[in-house]
Amino acid sequence: MLPNTAITPSTLSVKDLPWQIAWSKEKCTLCGRCTTVCPVHAIELGVFRKRHVRVGLNLPAAPSNDFSLYYGIRQRTDPAYACIGCAMCNMICPNNAITPLKNDEADKLKYHIDRGGQPRRRGGRRNVRDGVLDRIKFIRISMLTDPALDAGRHEFEIRTLLGRVLPPEENIRLIREQGWIPPVREIYPLIIGSMSFGALSPTMWEGLQLGVAYLNEELHIPVRICTGEGGCPPRLLKSRFLKYVILQIASGYFGWDEIIHAIPHMKEDPCAIEIKYGQGAKPGDGGLLMWYKVNQLIAAIRGVPAGVNLPSPPTHQTQYSIEESVAKMIQSMSMAWGFRVPVYPKISATSTSLAVLNNLTRNPYAAGLAIDGEDGGTGAAYNVSMNHMGHPIAGNIRDCYLNLAKLGDQNEIPLFAGGGIGKNGNLAANAAALIMLGASGVQIGKYIMQAAAGCLGSEGDRCNICNIGLCPKGITSQDPRLYRRLDVDDVAQRVVDVYLSFDTELKKIIAPLGRSTSLPIGMSDALGIDDSAAAERLSIKYVV
Repeated sequence: MLPNTAITPSTLSVKDLPWQIAWSKEKCTLCGRCTTVCPVHAIELGVFRKRHVRVGLNLPAAPSNDFSLYYGIRQRTDPAYACIGCAMCNMICPNNAITPLKNDEADKLKYHIDRGGQPRRRGGRRNVRDGVLDRIKFIRISMLTDPALDAGRHEFEIRTLLGRVLPPEENIRLIREQGWIPPVREIYPLIIGSMSFGALSPTMWEGLQLGVAYLNEELHIPVRICTGEGGCPPRLLKSRFLKYVILQIASGYFGWDEIIHAIPHMKEDPCAIEIKYGQGAKPGDGGLLMWYKVNQLIAAIRGVPAGVNLPSPPTHQTQYSIEESVAKMIQSMSMAWGFRVPVYPKISATSTSLAVLNNLTRNPYAAGLAIDGEDGGTGAAYNVSMNHMGHPIAGNIRDCYLNLAKLGDQNEIPLFAGGGIGKNGNLAANAAALIMLGASGVQIGKYIMQAAAGCLGSEGDRCNICNIGLCPKGITSQDPRLYRRLDVDDVAQRVVDVYLSFDTELKKIIAPLGRSTSLPIGMSDALGIDDSAAAERLSIKYVV
């Protein structure tokens, strides 16, 4: 607390904050770099007055008081400026004189962050560790029974299908009656999930697109990236690289005027169209791009005024059931591209996922289903949504796959899983587990941000201010002073590195199964877990 400041109900001490600044007076040269780089202005230059007591040799004499002044770094304790632990001050300090330290007890900030009557809204992900995915093990190793491969010595490709795969007789019927069969794309099973141009900075978004283009053009790995809600720059819509992009349309329809007007000028069709109905981090809520990020460029692309919040409705306002969605949205989007592009919905993982899936099986225009589990990341959500709403992805994707198996459609409609994949760094293992539970592929978002651009956010609630445009690394900011910290080529290089590493690890997992020619989708007999309840729930083996 600052001296001579009135104590109010929301007054906190440094000890009450989740992060505390450790500053060394001896090492500091007062260059001011740390106070300049701090994204939330948690530290400031302070003037300190120090008392020195001097006692003379003559004992009867009264001691004298001397005072000295010195300059130093002071941590602010106002909840609005609480340190987020990003450690940018430590990175920039030439003398290693300052660093944030995690509080050794429960912080009190959580009781004061709602000043003004607004609950806390933050970026990032749920702060829950050790989920089911990280505990699943691969227990079926072929040695003498099946022809397993050595992933290090045998070359094979990993591919999956995006699109409706109908039986031959059904395709023949559609060709005879309509002159059309559902479009199908062969893609890589690891998709960069929806992060919009607006949620991400221009340099970050361009770096991701550049990395995906290199993977496709030079390494011939058919990686795909989803734009998220908000459209994309017109130059991408008119380039040949559009075929590597999945265009997303959500309930706010932001940016879709630009896309529709660009259709006659497109050199390539997009890979697919994703219709977003929900996301795992905040089921039942629409998207939200806060006004901090809505600059002139974003406003122009989205067709809105600059400097305003852009909330999307929780549902598509013209549709009130999945039947209407198939009849209106999915079919109309298919018609817009002459039935050449797969169209599929994305939903939050909930207990109603099976109802959505059952309705999709009845219509050949639905090219698949993407399901986003409760651990999915987001740019802006209330804590109560992130921590207390949603459905774990493992159980939800398993239910959907088993339901398809009962209908005999397990090889017809691809399921794509998202939400917390690679949350603790185990990207390939998590992806392989979900594929063997029934997913045809997985979507990642925050993992690629952490790996490709060094995102500082963590499950321990470090940083996680993606929503307010003050990202210290410039990943989720529209402020040129921040996003110029990112180098586009470096981001692209790291994207390529992540995919090459993932490819090697995934091959190491699936090669011993003897399934080198195809993904082991639904191969649940290869999975085990040391929790009997989880094993029963997922219909996999209980191992101890």
